[in-house]
Formats: sequence, C-alpha cells, structure tokens
Amino acid sequence: MSAKQGTLRAGMAIVLSLLVACANNGSSTLYEELGGQQTIVQLADHFVMEIAYDNRVLPRFMDSNVERFREKIIEHFCWIADGPCQYTGDSMVQVHAGMDINSAEFNAVVENLIAAMDKTGIALSAQNRLLERLAVLRPEIMGI
Repeated sequence: MSAKQGTLRAGMAIVLSLLVACANNGSSTLYEELGGQQTIVQLADHFVMEIAYDNRVLPRFMDSNVERFREKIIEHFCWIADGPCQYTGDSMVQVHAGMDINSAEFNAVVENLIAAMDKTGIALSAQNRLLERLAVLRPEIMGI
C-alpha cells in the first residue's frame, strides 16, 4: 500500500468515526422526542377530550375519576417513554379487570390517542414509537 493510500484510509477512518459519534450523540429518548413533560401533559389533555367526545367509548369512562385518569395517563406516558417519571397506578390487568373490552373499543381508544397526538403536534415517528410501546399492553387491557 502506498503512503497516499494509507493516508486516504486513515482519513476515511476518522470521518467514519466522527459520523458514528455524531449519530450516537444525536440519539434521544422517546420522552425527548415527544417534547418532554409539557407536551405529555398537553397530550393527556387532548386524549381526555377525544374520549369525552367519542360515544363509542365514553360510556366506559362515565364512572371514572377523570382527574385521576389524567394524572395516571401522564405518569404512564412519561414512564413508558423513558422519562423521569415513575408510574404509580395499578397494572393494566388490574385497571381493566372484568371490563370485557372488545376490539372495536380498543381500536377506538387508539384512534383517540392518535388524534390527540396529532392535535398536540407530535411527530409521526414519535407517535409510532409510543404506539409500539403501548401496543404490547393490548392483551392486558383486553384480558386475553
């Protein structure tokens, strides 16, 4: 190998190392991608309102303590997005025990969440990451 080729390879190695370092430094948590606590609070508020105007699921929430639901959904979104929060609510199994939630109701709530994320201005990539993390809870919520 000539000295010129060696210098070229060394230069390429440095450039590649810098690109990898920049890519790693640019990574962020889902919490950060969502916009942090302020945005999660806005998301929760929009989500509550979406549910409130959706006759497909509103009856399921009629006996709920809305303030507690809001508080726990903020905690849960923050926690599941790797934010600085600790979820202190009951498990999804405990919360939904005996409710016999069907697929149509589950899907309606997911639609409400998507609409809330859109209204909050959350980027599609962050929406998809949050939905991916929440999707694994479907069996616990539906009791299957």
